[in-house]
Amino acid sequence: MVDHLKAVKDSADLRAAVEQVQPDKVKFQLRLGQSKPIYQAFQAIRNSSDWDSLTDARKRIVEAQIKEAVLSGVALEGEQREKFNQIEQELEKLSQKFSENVLDATKKFEKLITDKKEIDGLPATALGLAAQTAVSKGHENATAENGPWVITLDAPSYIAVMQHARNRALREEVYRAYLTRASSGELDNTHIITQILKLRLEKAKILGYKNYAEVSMAQKMATVERVGELLEKLRAASWDHAVKDMEDLKIFAKDSGSPEATDLTHWDLTFWSERLRESKYDINEEELRPYFALPKVMDGLFTLANKLFGASVEPADGLAPVWHSDVKFYCVKDSSNIPVAYFYFDPYSRPSEKRGGAWMNVVFSRSRVLARNGLPSRLPVAHMVCNQTPPVGDKPSLMTFREVETVFHEFGHALQHMLTKQDEGYVAGIRGVEWDAVELPSQFMENWCYHKDTLLSIAKHYETGETLPEEIYAKLVAAKNFRAGTFSLRQIRFASVDMELHTTYDPYGSLSIYDVDRRVAERTQVFAPLPEDRFLCSFSHIFAGGYAAGYYSYKWAEVLSADAFSAFEDAGLDNEKAIEETGRRFRDTVLALGGGKSPLEVFISFRGREPSPEPLLRHNGLLPVAS
Repeated sequence: MVDHLKAVKDSADLRAAVEQVQPDKVKFQLRLGQSKPIYQAFQAIRNSSDWDSLTDARKRIVEAQIKEAVLSGVALEGEQREKFNQIEQELEKLSQKFSENVLDATKKFEKLITDKKEIDGLPATALGLAAQTAVSKGHENATAENGPWVITLDAPSYIAVMQHARNRALREEVYRAYLTRASSGELDNTHIITQILKLRLEKAKILGYKNYAEVSMAQKMATVERVGELLEKLRAASWDHAVKDMEDLKIFAKDSGSPEATDLTHWDLTFWSERLRESKYDINEEELRPYFALPKVMDGLFTLANKLFGASVEPADGLAPVWHSDVKFYCVKDSSNIPVAYFYFDPYSRPSEKRGGAWMNVVFSRSRVLARNGLPSRLPVAHMVCNQTPPVGDKPSLMTFREVETVFHEFGHALQHMLTKQDEGYVAGIRGVEWDAVELPSQFMENWCYHKDTLLSIAKHYETGETLPEEIYAKLVAAKNFRAGTFSLRQIRFASVDMELHTTYDPYGSLSIYDVDRRVAERTQVFAPLPEDRFLCSFSHIFAGGYAAGYYSYKWAEVLSADAFSAFEDAGLDNEKAIEETGRRFRDTVLALGGGKSPLEVFISFRGREPSPEPLLRHNGLLPVAS
């Protein structure tokens, strides 16, 4: 609960309280993780004559608990245990500080603009947000039309500038500020990263592993070798497409006659990509926004969940306290109208107190043991948090298509957590699911944003109620794989630098973390990063989140999710009955089984075979399409 509030409602008081209690919290976690009696009890179950009669779920719990205890240092004695525990305390502290530095550095940058010429090109929604931000900073008469406007590094503001600002100097200033967040002065994360990498390596050695990636893989589907193979396969498939993306962009900018075209650089790429996309597909992200009002998008998403999985979602505001007036609370019911789960939804960006990004988290897991009031199980509860453009004035939150995809993604996580049929808390919902398989349902749900019936059911103009014209839908689908090679390589860069920092990199050596990133970029980026690129300093996924030596999971799970969605394609996306049957099968396997079976078994029970990377490459347009 405290970690959650830290992410959505950070404050100086909360920070001080967390800092004060953190050593005790880590101490308790270590005591629990290194408890000999608990470890020996699980060992006894594992070695007992009753072992074969246990359910798969219970066997998985016992084996996972034994493995977790070993990785928590249960087998260590004396000095080694003391050293290990010191490392865990220090790592927790460093991750916390890393995260706070990123939030503070993001918050610190504010650019006040009073001359409208300086923000030429920014769409109405971005101007409205910039004026609203200005009002919150004390410029009480700020308006979207006349300013003043405040630009921040918060995602809705940053992305709008990079995509639409004609003022190249503004794009450069904002880009450089974003790319160097938390990399200088008192908020510099460089030293923290080096410390984290040293401590992780030391921890791995104490546990008897060569490097930290091996520790990470001990609880995942993949191995270090198989991750390397997959990333290389995807890199090779993406490279030529990314080279072509860059050539197309240069030609387009040149043909436009812009003086920028002679020396396109980093802060030009997003701007010109957006112009090229508009020209090629005649699609303007901003003109689409009025068709994606948040309330309508949520209605469509809930309708889809009902159609596919037989789950209905109803507002339950007032049933549980919330941390901000924007937060909604919902109840999920099964086809018999019986509640099966609840979730909170916190949709809008609040740069002063809420960290960036989007995530789903567990409040409670489904659990037979923790059931109350004579009920058979305690019901699962989830948090779903996004950072999209808030409502401006009397307009609802009008979303970009990317924000729509993000909501579908997070709801996929929530569905796996909420529609579980597992009653053993340790493997219910997303708990006990290997980390590199946990993105399967979330990425699977994103595919439905391109499904015609689904999209047209949510894309209604917020003022006129008019449905998104079919020709625009067709263009959206055509634009789906625009620059797919470039985007694929971007993820591969992140995953590769993460793996390299946790396998071969020596944090005690002469090479810096930035040398590693540059070396990785040479084979994963067509356009070399700026020498002063410090994106690692805000790479919270691996230094303050759970993705250390695990960022590859996005690509690994994308293979699984694309293949899972191809089952619906095989059944026929316009065949209502087949979609429903396949949806129920997905619910009864991927969503219901949780961590009670291995992800591979769960996948095979849904798909009837092992996963293949072919559907992913096909969906991304990175395979030649068979004629």
